[in-house]
Amino acid sequence: MKEILVLYYSKNGSTEALAREICHGVDSVNNIKSKLRTVPSISTVCESTEEDIPQNGPAYVEKKDLQECSGLILGSPTRFGNMAAELKYFLDSTTNEWLNNTLEGKPAGVFTSSQSMHGGQETTLLTMAIPLIHHGMLITGVPYSTKELSNTTSGGTPYGPSHVASATSTNEITTEEKVIAQSLGKRIALITSQINPIDS
Repeated sequence: MKEILVLYYSKNGSTEALAREICHGVDSVNNIKSKLRTVPSISTVCESTEEDIPQNGPAYVEKKDLQECSGLILGSPTRFGNMAAELKYFLDSTTNEWLNNTLEGKPAGVFTSSQSMHGGQETTLLTMAIPLIHHGMLITGVPYSTKELSNTTSGGTPYGPSHVASATSTNEITTEEKVIAQSLGKRIALITSQINPIDS
């Protein structure tokens, strides 16, 4: 069975909620399963480190997860129009994987969450794609055949799923945002199965 690595960093839970919806989309495709992973927080005090195992939620990503995956979907909250430092810190450590073409030819997508409608979601998605392009990955977004892209009044872009955390009083993922997230997960899974068909 092929695995799609859904790798994210989430501070307040919105990006994680999107990640879980993406996993639902991945898991809806036969012979493809999602693998949910996160990255540790970064301390401003260099002597302080995170525990090896998170107190709750998914496990921290390991380099072998990049080797074993057949596709990658990367998520981060928006930080001034860019990905969070925690996720960039991990990506900056993947030089050996880049030198060894570990991710080359694998499909990839990106997703994000921000506190406001104009919080830099699209620039975050585009800048998240850049290191994946350097790794030789095949970037895909969400096509407009996903009709919720045209109907959403909150998050959702053709570059990748997004969520506007302050759009509702509960800050929950909207129905449109869920559909768009699931759509990307399913799309990456289908592309993965077409590129690497399972032998029957």
